[in-house]
Amino acid sequence: MTLALQIAPARMRTPARHWPVVLAVVWTCATAAGMWFLWRYAFTAGVAADAPVRWPGEGLVKLSTPGPTLVMFAHPHCPCTRASMAELERILAKSPGEVKPWIVFYKPADADDSWEKTDLCRWAEEIPGAQIVFDADGAEAHRFAAATSGEVVVYTADGRLRFSGGITASRGHEGDSAGKSAVLAALNHGDSRYQTAPVFGCSIGPCTAQCQVQGGPRSKAR
Repeated sequence: MTLALQIAPARMRTPARHWPVVLAVVWTCATAAGMWFLWRYAFTAGVAADAPVRWPGEGLVKLSTPGPTLVMFAHPHCPCTRASMAELERILAKSPGEVKPWIVFYKPADADDSWEKTDLCRWAEEIPGAQIVFDADGAEAHRFAAATSGEVVVYTADGRLRFSGGITASRGHEGDSAGKSAVLAALNHGDSRYQTAPVFGCSIGPCTAQCQVQGGPRSKAR
């Protein structure tokens, strides 16, 4: 009995000595899991647009005839799109003057004017030469099969698609990307190839993957 009483406290004290190690392991695992989820979120692309290979007729956005037309589709409340807006500003600063930029913001048809009063909208309004449009229920986005905020399309003056996709390398990340390089090549060097890149952002509204189906049959640009 005496021996049992002497051993029992030792057994009870042993786990206590391991608590710092256990907590360190738990903290390390939780941190690693959190970083993995953040990394996965940042590099998970949104729904890509299967944009029409030819300009889809006249709507709110008009095709420019003197030079190429660039259209960005955005959700005014998407934080990821701030990086896309910054890259758009840099692209336009390095592009020829005949480029016509449009920024199309999704807006529910029943939303009041406060929907438009965001930092992103005010930023867009300050970009030189950019035409801002508020797209009721995503009708204009539907024409171009755009479903993700930050989607950019570039068309030539005669209405041929030259680029469709995003201009950032991940969600909310500014800097060089394949999409940005492709847009600059199309605008500055008349690159005749059709190029695309993943787009990173929030959904711009009810126009999701269904847009690619409801928009009618399309073939890839050549």
